[in-house]
Amino acid sequence: MKEKTVVSDIDRSLYDFRYEEDESEYFDSGLSKEIISAISDEKNDTEWMREFRLKALDIYSKTKMVEWGPSIEGLDVDNIVTYIRQRSRMNTDWSEVPDDIKDTFERLGIPQAERESLAGVGAQYDSELVYHNVRKEVAESGVVYTDLESAMHDEKYADMIREHFMKLVPPTDHKFAALHGAVWSGGSFVYVPKGVKLEIPLQSYFRLNAKGAGQFEHTLIILEEDSYLHFIEGCSAPKYYEAGLHAGCVELFVGKNATLRYSTIENWSKNMYNLNTKRAVVDEGGKIEWVSGSFGSHVSYLYPMSILNGKGASAEFTGITFAGEGQNLDTGAKIVHNAPDTSSYINTKSISKSGGISTFRSAVTVNSNAEGSKSAVNCESLMLDRISRSDTVPVMDIKTDKADIGHEAKIGRISDEAVFYLMSRGLDEESAKAMIVRGFADNVSKELPLEYAVEMNNLIGLEMKGSIG
Repeated sequence: MKEKTVVSDIDRSLYDFRYEEDESEYFDSGLSKEIISAISDEKNDTEWMREFRLKALDIYSKTKMVEWGPSIEGLDVDNIVTYIRQRSRMNTDWSEVPDDIKDTFERLGIPQAERESLAGVGAQYDSELVYHNVRKEVAESGVVYTDLESAMHDEKYADMIREHFMKLVPPTDHKFAALHGAVWSGGSFVYVPKGVKLEIPLQSYFRLNAKGAGQFEHTLIILEEDSYLHFIEGCSAPKYYEAGLHAGCVELFVGKNATLRYSTIENWSKNMYNLNTKRAVVDEGGKIEWVSGSFGSHVSYLYPMSILNGKGASAEFTGITFAGEGQNLDTGAKIVHNAPDTSSYINTKSISKSGGISTFRSAVTVNSNAEGSKSAVNCESLMLDRISRSDTVPVMDIKTDKADIGHEAKIGRISDEAVFYLMSRGLDEESAKAMIVRGFADNVSKELPLEYAVEMNNLIGLEMKGSIG
């Protein structure tokens, strides 16, 4: 059998299929007050949200474009469609979802995952949630898992959402946070009451099918005291030759002695600019655990941030990035120690191949009131050839002498001796390299939910033989 070695031989049908869309449902590309007002009309926004969107648009127009990371000059927001009108109301009955959308998520494995291992599922297609459901026993425990917009119009949650919405990531944070504030659409709302520990995870999946469009979902999760949640997020898009944009926002509020585990696999196609913002604030004794896999997109800016505001709060970040041909993935994590005896650990692996560029950035701040805090950062980079690049940019701002801080970094290439040894045991060269890469990534992949760990290994297998995008 012929060994697959070129892009045209790679079967990426799991992600690269797409359905033709009715472009009459597209709003005009670009940004204007008229477009923002039309989005508000479409969503029947409350008055405060209408004002919020317009204020965010004003901030966007006055804020300079990001310049310190990878070049995003190929992204012209004036050519991005920021909203696509919903073809179907949001359903809780899978059989009521339109057939083409249903087939998309069936092929991605979402309904099967719901039946087998999940407490609840949300599915977003382009600009809107098309399906949301939660198990009866989960709802009876007091857990709320629904689309953010429905919750915002529910008098039981409206004040809670207004109190928390874009408070961790204000529109003034950066230009694409302002863009998000103006055009956001879709996303999930999760509320876990005091003392409730959800043993099986919730999952949201975001699919961008349209060409030349953006996806701007907003995820808001609130955990009360002594609760537990594992939330899984998946993302994908088919390949187009026009630039696409993902500028979502995730805000996580972790209460006293609560634990939130947030797992993400981002597998956007290589025409996508992934400019996503994720942030968590953690109260006394609480814990945030980030597990992140970044395999797709042309350019990524992604640095989940943890703000440890309560004594004894902790954060762990485990991440893996794979940059192939035509990719410049700038990823990492930020930690702010804002209270005594807080702790954090960042552990990342990055892999670059075929001229791909992988950059790890970390920013650890230990403020003067955070005595007794501990932080450790470990980043390892593997380059699979001589034309790829890997950079490490750690920043540490320590404002107290009473803290224990460590940083370790390793950058290297695959050993010719290791490849030769495996080939002497019967493997071909590409299989030998793939085995080494999987071994390098093992302590990260084992932190992923099972189905995503399998997906990651499959993606690595494809990347070793060509481009997955």
